[in-house]
Amino acid sequence: MRAWTARRWATAAAATVVVALVIGLPTELIANPWFHRMMPTTWWNHPVWLATSVLSGLLLATYVRDGRATEDRPSARGGIGGVLAFFAVGCPVCNKLVVVALGTSGAMTWFAPAQPFLAVGALLLLGAALRSRLANERACRVPAASEPGWR
Repeated sequence: MRAWTARRWATAAAATVVVALVIGLPTELIANPWFHRMMPTTWWNHPVWLATSVLSGLLLATYVRDGRATEDRPSARGGIGGVLAFFAVGCPVCNKLVVVALGTSGAMTWFAPAQPFLAVGALLLLGAALRSRLANERACRVPAASEPGWR
């Protein structure tokens, strides 16, 4: 990441803010008039939300071209990690999918205790996806057509 251009860092910052809003507004980690959280947040909700936002922003910035030719095959790990984080920090009884699948009592009995594990899984998946993208960027650098010696 030391060799990242200003464009990549700007993308990382913008993507971090967008992910923070996309997760924070509907889960009401950011107070807003559109959504109402029925259960209070736990001590770990905000740190997981912020870590998810930063990791996602950095991961999304790896897809910005910086003048070098790279292979841009997206990994499912980052997307799955983001979805898991959304479920992890959300209110267990506010999530309609969870309530339909488990009922309100099931959401509190089964889903709420599983949320910290979802959070850990989400952060591990996002971290692994970012690490993989950064490692492949260093190891498998393909010269751009404009570089000398390219054929």
